[in-house]
Amino acid sequence: MFKIGYRTLKTAVGAALAIAIAQSIGLTFYASAGIITILCVQKTRRRSVHISWQRFLACTIGMGYAAIIFEIIGYTPLAVALIIIAFIPTVVVLKAQEGIATSSVIILHLYALSEVSVAIMLNEFALIIIGIGIALLMNVYMPSVEKTLEGIKTDIEGNFRKIFQQFAIYLKDGDNGWDGKEITETANLLKKGKDIALQNVENHLLRYDDQYYHYFKMREKQFDIIERMIPLISSLDHTVIQGEKIAEYLEELSKGVQPGLGPIDFLDRLNELQGEFKKMELPKSRDEFEIRSALFSFVKEIEQYLIIKRHFRTEETR
Repeated sequence: MFKIGYRTLKTAVGAALAIAIAQSIGLTFYASAGIITILCVQKTRRRSVHISWQRFLACTIGMGYAAIIFEIIGYTPLAVALIIIAFIPTVVVLKAQEGIATSSVIILHLYALSEVSVAIMLNEFALIIIGIGIALLMNVYMPSVEKTLEGIKTDIEGNFRKIFQQFAIYLKDGDNGWDGKEITETANLLKKGKDIALQNVENHLLRYDDQYYHYFKMREKQFDIIERMIPLISSLDHTVIQGEKIAEYLEELSKGVQPGLGPIDFLDRLNELQGEFKKMELPKSRDEFEIRSALFSFVKEIEQYLIIKRHFRTEETR
């Protein structure tokens, strides 16, 4: 289905507005103001400001080189080549290479006019300022993504809950035909959530930190642990009393997935559970030893899962 995106719409409006302003005040090459606006409208506010500064700096340098070389050599193709040879390495060193295309247009304006004067230079600066200014104006408003991020959070927490419930069922009853779709879904949700959260950070010029991004990074670390739990669970051929106790614990843990619920009580309960295991009789067979060894590793992974959550809550309260 054909769809016009928000960024496309504001780019089109911005380009038209820039051209209209440049034309109304009688600038030469007024259409170039629209081109500059199109190039400067970016996905986020911070990137738009960064790109705009690079283009302004590069255009200033380009006009400086053009004024000197054109006046010395003349308005010839050789002069254009020499300007580019000097100009491009300079802007690369100054980390303003995003402005190469825009500056090239400005340089070719001077070549087409075969003249460098105060009026012409002011005309070019006016085109740059109008193009960049309108682009920045278009990026003042950015639609909020917090509702989307909250939805992704809810979906991830729901999947974590289902995964722990399935682990508990397996430890109690064995294989129940779980297809594991929540694993794949969660991996995709985490990537999507991080990407949108990072974009959200880029839309705040004075803020370089974001709780959403930290949240998704925290869940990503926990998800890595959950993926390590899967082979440990699948290696258990039959249940033992320790497995049943862990299953009951996992059922409780699945209800406390939300970040607002503290992990301290769950860690305390896990330590109690480990203490109970140590008091139990030693395994009587190799199979039981291997099962209890896998369960021990599984418990350690749960402990790491909870420690990650505790660190995240500590960061939240700072």
